[in-house]
Amino acid sequence: MQNTNPKQFRAELKDYLEMASKEPVRISRRSGDHFILLNEQEYARLQNEISSLQRRIVSMTDILHGKTQEWTNDAESRLNRFRK
Repeated sequence: MQNTNPKQFRAELKDYLEMASKEPVRISRRSGDHFILLNEQEYARLQNEISSLQRRIVSMTDILHGKTQEWTNDAESRLNRFRK
């Protein structure tokens, strides 16, 4: 991960955008605040991963609290829901 400060980032914006297309860039302020610049595809991938993990946590919580039903692999019972 590349590191820079806001002054250098502004001066070399084009170069840092190119770097961010390959790897995240960390921008650090004197105040101690830090920001990460990364390309949109990597951001979307991280968002999808977070969503997937959240769904898994909800599912595991449901299992722990008994909010599940036993699943049967019976083709007849699956077809009954479509019959009138």
